[in-house]
Amino acid sequence: MARKSTTDNPLAPVTLAVGQEDLLLDRAVQEVVAAARAGDPDTDVRDLTPDALQPGTLAELTSPSLFAERKVVVVRNAQDLSAETIKDVKGYLAAPAEEITLVLLHAGGAKGKGLLDAARKAGAREVACPKMTKPADRLAFVRTEFRNTGRSATPQACQALVDAIGSDLRELASACAQLVADVEGTIDEAVVARYYTGRAEASSFTVADRAVEGRTAEALEALRWAVSTGVAPVLITSALAQGVRAIGKLASAPRGARPGDLARELGMPPWKIDRVRQQMRGWTADGVAVALRAVAEADAGVKGGGDDPEYALERAVVTIARAARAGRGH
Repeated sequence: MARKSTTDNPLAPVTLAVGQEDLLLDRAVQEVVAAARAGDPDTDVRDLTPDALQPGTLAELTSPSLFAERKVVVVRNAQDLSAETIKDVKGYLAAPAEEITLVLLHAGGAKGKGLLDAARKAGAREVACPKMTKPADRLAFVRTEFRNTGRSATPQACQALVDAIGSDLRELASACAQLVADVEGTIDEAVVARYYTGRAEASSFTVADRAVEGRTAEALEALRWAVSTGVAPVLITSALAQGVRAIGKLASAPRGARPGDLARELGMPPWKIDRVRQQMRGWTADGVAVALRAVAEADAGVKGGGDDPEYALERAVVTIARAARAGRGH
């Protein structure tokens, strides 16, 4: 749950989102954009990374417009801005432009702390987006997701969902949304078990395991069996996403670290660390990127963006399996 400062106006001249939880950072941006477009549907949104924000760019983006248009300027990874650009941002903080909302996303920590301090001193609205590493934090997140939709979920259901989905906040949020959309009345442990444990969980993760191991035929066979037995396509895309992200997380982790230490750092159980290590052979950084795009396309396809959800899943499975074999030379 993102924690906000007492100045809780999304249209404050400057919003500072601090932390490393991607979902919460994205939500902080979405909240500002939604508020701006509620007042002006034609609001211009500029979403920038440090390499796109060169010295002088901010002044250009925030210069007065003849049409007095509302604008939202989002700066991601602000801690990575160059020294010259940081000077530009600090100068802007001293005199923000009207009709413009600046959103700074900062990881926190020592890097770029001068900019962080300057934004706070200037009175920026602050949204805390800390990484949720503790099970209790994730449980509280799930409870809040249901509460924010006006739906009731039992404590046992919330715990069962965290146990079934794991540490990925996006997956938890997606699961909550799926249950809210599909289930009437109170969401209890039996409902969660029907959706996310037992046969459905086993079959969807079997598809993901075979795909990230590069075993195309077996992955497709498992996929067809899962679909034929009624496993919701969204569960399969969720499992694929978790499988690919686990590969990416472990690939970027320090080499030689003990499974127990990695488990704590990456939010995975030790047994999963060992399994993912075995599945990593053949994966490259480019392969992970390709696979994540394939999962995103499949997710859109099964949620109404395509005419054939099963075909979207098959295409994703084939792409992921091919990416898994890319580093093996065949």
